Amino acid sequence: MGYIKDLRKIVGHRPLIFVGSVVVVVDEQGRLLLQQRRFPEGAWGIPGGLMELGESTEDVVRRELFEETQLQVDELTLINVYSGPEYFIRAANGDEFYVVTIAYYAENAKGDLVVDQAESITFKYFHPHELPANIVKSHKEILDEFLLQHYTFLSTVN
Repeated sequence: MGYIKDLRKIVGHRPLIFVGSVVVVVDEQGRLLLQQRRFPEGAWGIPGGLMELGESTEDVVRRELFEETQLQVDELTLINVYSGPEYFIRAANGDEFYVVTIAYYAENAKGDLVVDQAESITFKYFHPHELPANIVKSHKEILDEFLLQHYTFLSTVN
């Protein structure tokens, strides 16, 4: 996050626009990989992060997934782009920002899952009908849309 730290030194807490990417990783059993985050503490979310200078949104997903899990994905499929006033965030330190999030999904990540303890408590695969309750609000929206597109049978289960 060098770019963001450098930018904050210049503009302080003023509202900024950040671009980020997340990836819903689906394993061979149709389970979804979620990250139990350190911030907000204990909340579950989708692996991903914010763009650095010179990266594509696909680069962001691949870099963040590898940094956080040591997993790699090849093909990425777009779920949707999320933006607007409802994506305004005021951080605990006073920083304000709007996030534009590009969400992808990928199947069958390669590698052995190794959790980066700096950002994550743990990672776990969940069956779509057994997702944890404490999911970051914006990530819940992404998961709901993904599941509606790819797991329509769930509407009869829930």
